[in-house]
Amino acid sequence: MSNWTTVTKFLLLGFSDTRELQILYFVIFLAVYLAALVGNLLVITVVTMDHHLHSPMYSFLANLSILDLGTISVIVPKSMTNSLLNARTISYAGCVAQVFLFFLFCSANLAFLTIMAYDRYVAICQPLHYGIIMNRRACVQMAAGAWAAGVINSAMHTGNTFSLPFCHSNIINQFFCEIPQLLKLSCFGTYRRELAALAFSLFLCLGCFAFIVVSYLQIFTAVWSIPSEQGRQKASSTCIPHLIVVSLFLSTGIIAYMKPVSDSPSPLDLLAAVLYCVVPPLMNPVIYSMRNREIQAALRKLLHRLIPSKNNISIFLS
Repeated sequence: MSNWTTVTKFLLLGFSDTRELQILYFVIFLAVYLAALVGNLLVITVVTMDHHLHSPMYSFLANLSILDLGTISVIVPKSMTNSLLNARTISYAGCVAQVFLFFLFCSANLAFLTIMAYDRYVAICQPLHYGIIMNRRACVQMAAGAWAAGVINSAMHTGNTFSLPFCHSNIINQFFCEIPQLLKLSCFGTYRRELAALAFSLFLCLGCFAFIVVSYLQIFTAVWSIPSEQGRQKASSTCIPHLIVVSLFLSTGIIAYMKPVSDSPSPLDLLAAVLYCVVPPLMNPVIYSMRNREIQAALRKLLHRLIPSKNNISIFLS
């Protein structure tokens, strides 16, 4: 008991000790971060500016892009800064903020993906009642509920983790503050707390996953009964991207959190963390843009406004 010390900072795991490789990782992360930033900001912009996209589905998609921006911004800039400055430290308060915000964005992300599945179910299976069920008030309440669920879940995980004293070490075997790695550093009670946190998260994830699966079983049944080929294509163009995003989000999260926590630094741990922290925010705008014709049309109109045509340039120069 007398040997316990107050932890004021943590040491994060770097991708490499070689200076050249640290610069390379900085450049790669910078390119990935800028691509995710531009992609998600474009989605938010086209949904906001194009009145054809002022519908519940696209408002939820804009919220999803905001959450993706938050998820990657909480993790990647700090890692880039450490690589550039050849540093490893993060303050105690910074670690608390990172854990809280990361879990907030991830939890709300899953909630919005579940809401979007329900939105697609109502639009395809109950199209005549869509305007009544998915009215503005209901959409605002669902969006507020998703954000509130994220805050509550994040507060529980953050409070559960940082209520423990840390005495084993202050070295985190990950490039950001990850809860399983933090629990390894605590002095006591880690098993029960880790099990309780894991069980709670697993319950939420399985509940959302089951709701999404049931929704899509009914959606696919309804889609196959649509007589026109054009109707089936329109339905699938909005459902398939969402299904791919859900699969990507859940699969990367399961890979990262269901694997055993290693006692020593492992390249597999780093790879798993990159998969669920970086890949979904980067790929989600691409997935929705490639499969959704309405977003593609809105993007073309936006780019046409931003990029002057040759005629406009010649008129301006004359």
